[in-house]
Amino acid sequence: MVTTGFSKPYVAKYANEGSTVTYSEGMPLGRGVNLKLEVEAADDNNFYADNVIAETESGKFVRGSATITVDGLSNDAATLIFGLPESEEIQVSESPVQMQGYGESLDPPYVGYGCVRRTQDHGKVEYWPVILPKIKFAVPSEEMATQEENIEWQTQKLSASIERDDTAAKNWKRVSATGFPSEAEAYAVVTAILGPRE
Repeated sequence: MVTTGFSKPYVAKYANEGSTVTYSEGMPLGRGVNLKLEVEAADDNNFYADNVIAETESGKFVRGSATITVDGLSNDAATLIFGLPESEEIQVSESPVQMQGYGESLDPPYVGYGCVRRTQDHGKVEYWPVILPKIKFAVPSEEMATQEENIEWQTQKLSASIERDDTAAKNWKRVSATGFPSEAEAYAVVTAILGPRE
C-alpha cells in the first residue's frame, strides 16, 4: 500500500505509575501538513558456532525523532507541549492582554502523540491510527515573512524525541492492525487512546 495522506495530529500529557500509563488534557496539535519519523536501531547481535552465525538477536529500537509540520500551534497546544507557565495579564490602554512567557520556567513534558495515515492499495482507500506513546517536543525555531503580491503560506515545524513508553511492552509506536474506511473512525481510535479533550 502507498501512503496518500496525513491528518489530525493530536497530543495529550503523558504520565505513568510504574508500568501503568495514562494520558490527560488531550487536544489537537494543529492541522496536519507533514510527518517524518527517523528511527535508530541497534545492530544485530550475532552468535557464531561451527564457523557460522548460529543465533541472532535482531537489532532493537534505540532512539528516534519525529518532525511534525502543522499549520500553526494554538496557545493551548503550545502551553501543553512546551510546559509553558500560566499567562500573565498586562494592561494596554483600557484593555487587559494575556501574555505568554517563554523563559526559565519552560519545561516540556512527555506527551503522547497520535495522527491518521491515509493509504491506497489497488484503489482501496483506508485510514490508520498511528500513536507515538511517549515523546518530548523541543522548543522550535520560528520564521515569518512579510506578505508580497501573493500570500506565502507559512507552517510550523516541530521536532520531538521518541522514547519507549513505560508499559511492560516498552512500545515506541502503535498502529492499528487493520485500516478503517473513514478518517473519523481512525481518529476516534486516536482520541480513545490519548483521551478526549477535557
